[in-house]
Amino acid sequence: MSRSDKLWSLVGGVHPPENKGQSNRQPLQHLPLSETVVLPLQQSNGIPAEPTVAVGDFVVTGQLIAIGKHPIATRLHATLTGEVIAIEDHVFAHPSGISVPSIIIKRSDLHASTDTHDSSLEPWYNWEQLPVDALLMRIEAAGISGLGGAGFPTHIKYLGQRPIHTLIVNGIECEPYITADDRLMREHAAEIITGIQIALRMLSAQEAIVGIEDNKPEAISAIRTAITAVNDARLVLKVIPTRYPSGGEKQLLYILTGEEVPSGDIPASLGYVIQNVGTLFAMQQAVQLGQPLIERVVTLTGDAVAAPGNYWIRIGTPIDAVLEMVGLTTQDTDIQRIIMGGPMMGFTLPNAQVPVSKTTNCLLIPTKQEMPDNPEADPCIRCGLCEQACPVSLLPQKLYWNAINREWDQAQLNSIQDCIECGACSWVCPSSIPLVQHYRFTKAEIKREAVETVKANQSRIRFENRQLRLEKEVAEKEIKRQARAAQAAQAQSVKAQTGDTQLDTSAKDAILASVARAKAKKNSQVAVEPKDSLESLQGAVTVALQAVEKTKVKLAAAQAGGLPSVTALTTALEKLEKRAQVAEVALATYIEKTGDPS
Repeated sequence: MSRSDKLWSLVGGVHPPENKGQSNRQPLQHLPLSETVVLPLQQSNGIPAEPTVAVGDFVVTGQLIAIGKHPIATRLHATLTGEVIAIEDHVFAHPSGISVPSIIIKRSDLHASTDTHDSSLEPWYNWEQLPVDALLMRIEAAGISGLGGAGFPTHIKYLGQRPIHTLIVNGIECEPYITADDRLMREHAAEIITGIQIALRMLSAQEAIVGIEDNKPEAISAIRTAITAVNDARLVLKVIPTRYPSGGEKQLLYILTGEEVPSGDIPASLGYVIQNVGTLFAMQQAVQLGQPLIERVVTLTGDAVAAPGNYWIRIGTPIDAVLEMVGLTTQDTDIQRIIMGGPMMGFTLPNAQVPVSKTTNCLLIPTKQEMPDNPEADPCIRCGLCEQACPVSLLPQKLYWNAINREWDQAQLNSIQDCIECGACSWVCPSSIPLVQHYRFTKAEIKREAVETVKANQSRIRFENRQLRLEKEVAEKEIKRQARAAQAAQAQSVKAQTGDTQLDTSAKDAILASVARAKAKKNSQVAVEPKDSLESLQGAVTVALQAVEKTKVKLAAAQAGGLPSVTALTTALEKLEKRAQVAEVALATYIEKTGDPS
């Protein structure tokens, strides 16, 4: 941590035309409410939330309508008062035009132009006296996600186990055309400073460094005045030279402190947390006023927009509705395309039905003359300008060859994972090669292959475990078979030694007992069957008695000759006598029920 006024120079970077004067001259304005809002359950790069409402429910502005059951899922609140008319897939703010589950709300006629907020979050004007855990829960409950970057849930940054000594406040907004943060700092500097103090309390940090580019003199003056007003020695303002992409997280940290974040790591590893000014404003609104995140400032700019400026827009407002509010339609022939974000890192929307999300900071609507179609790419001439412009000190030319030759492993060795996709290399390329698009494709393929590798490994492990299980079962069966074979061999050996034609007495007894039980059970079942005739039951009695007499004869002979089969025959005789008794009982029961004479 250092309070030095020294600044470190950004590595690489470019100076594209700023084009900020189109939109930063007018104060913040509120756009009218749209007829419907579309609220994707996935508002960020985190996990989608789960609805807490159903189709047909009436909701009011600020009401919780989706909750995240996963730590990196962002809560969602109604941004209109009206009826939930659908929960279905809808096109999402993504260049691919993918659809994601979304809650669609139609505005109530009673709230045609404005509506009131009904939030379960109570204002906390005495937030300084509340425990840190309560503040963290409030940030999560308000559904706040990063408004200046990837859009991960904000409270996640404050749950880390690493000690944080410094909060870096990002007021750079280096992307051309975008002025949302500029106007927010000019008009709401005091609220932003309060948001910084709330963040410092949650982090237990000792210092907050506010970084602003020198092309925003009004914002710099407003923030400086607000810092002086609170008289907080922990707050430091640093003005840095204008150069794209100074607003990158790792780039800003290096410019302000001279410290470099290791590859694959985050600023928290060095004791820093970086937060956008828009996010800090939303934190102040949630804590002090109990206001969930239902709207944000969006820059509407480009030569096709008659009244460019910065507007408060409800999250979920369809882009085509926004265009109508500023006097445009998707049929206007002068519109070249609609870009969400700036010209460097933004992307062209697949259609105008895409809704405004929590991460939408700009809608750039250029004319065909202002931003013509990209020219066809020429072959690389190996000029090296891309390497000089890269703010991460990569080798864009090598990564380009890796991409077009599908050398994913080599691209990883060349640190493609460190590319921040700022577009500086594409901007300076004289051959008009869309380098960033190649890098994005390569990253996606590397990620896809990693997922496939994990799935393949899981399948291999399942197969190997199954093979081991089958082999174990075969081995166990073989052991049992060998045991039976040994037992049979032993019985044969005894038989050969004694010359006895009978089986071992105990074995024979067990067999006869089992057979007798089975026959007795069968006969008892047969005896009660109503379909039996008198003749069959009488026959069963006769057969059973004859078997008893025969067995008695054999037993007498065995006893006279002193044979070892006496025990077995005695047991068999007992079973047969029981069988005869069962047959007699069955016959008597039949006669009693049917009345047939015996």
